[in-house]
Amino acid sequence: MAAPISVIIPTLNAQADLSACLAALVEGLDTGLITELVISDGGSTDETLKLADAWGANIVTGAPSRGGQLRRGCEGARGEWLLVIHADTVLDPGWSAVAAAHLTQRKAAYFKLRFDRGGRFVAAWANLRARVFGLPYGDQGLLISRRLYDAVGGFPNQPLMEDVALARALKGQLVALDAIAVTSSAKYRAQGWARRGARNLWTLLRYFIGTDPATLARAYRR
Repeated sequence: MAAPISVIIPTLNAQADLSACLAALVEGLDTGLITELVISDGGSTDETLKLADAWGANIVTGAPSRGGQLRRGCEGARGEWLLVIHADTVLDPGWSAVAAAHLTQRKAAYFKLRFDRGGRFVAAWANLRARVFGLPYGDQGLLISRRLYDAVGGFPNQPLMEDVALARALKGQLVALDAIAVTSSAKYRAQGWARRGARNLWTLLRYFIGTDPATLARAYRR
C-alpha cells in the first residue's frame, strides 16, 4: 500500500451511530489501507468514548465544535492521507478499492451521497452541488493528502460551515469518487425534508455573504 490512511471522525454523543460507521471501515483495515483511527470528541456523555477505545482508536478531546474537533483530529493524525467522515455516515462496500486507486492522484476527493431512508432528490441536489460548484458537505466525506491539507490551511476552527470553508480553499482540487457514503436522514425526517433543505440553503447563503459562523451555529441549532 503506497500511502496509508488516517481516518478522522468527530463525535459528540455518537454512540447510536458509531458502530455502523466503524464496521464499514473494516474492509480498509483488512487490506492495510487504514493505518489509524482518530476519534475527535467534543465532550460525549454517553458510551461513545468507551466504544472508540474498544475499537482501538486514538482519542482526542476538546471543546464541542465541528471545525475545532476536525482540526485537532487532523493535526494529530500520522497517515499520508486523511479520510474524514461523520459518525452517522456509513461507506458502501467496495469503497476501499476506489479510495486506494485515488491515492495516486494529487486532488482531494469526496463520496457520492445517499440517505439511509428517502431523500433521493435532496441527495441528487447535494451531488450536483458538489460536482458543479465544488461544494461537497461533510456528510460526503473527504479524502485528502496530508500535503494538500496543510497547503490550504486545513479545517478552520469554527462551529459551522467548516466543510464549506475547506471546500472553497480546495477550489478546482476536488473530485468525486465512484463510491457511496450513506448518511442518516434522521434530522431531515424529524424536521421535514423541504424545511431542513431550505434551512441548509439559507445558512449557506448567509455564510457566503459574511455572517459569522458562531452566529449561524446558534441559529442552526435552535
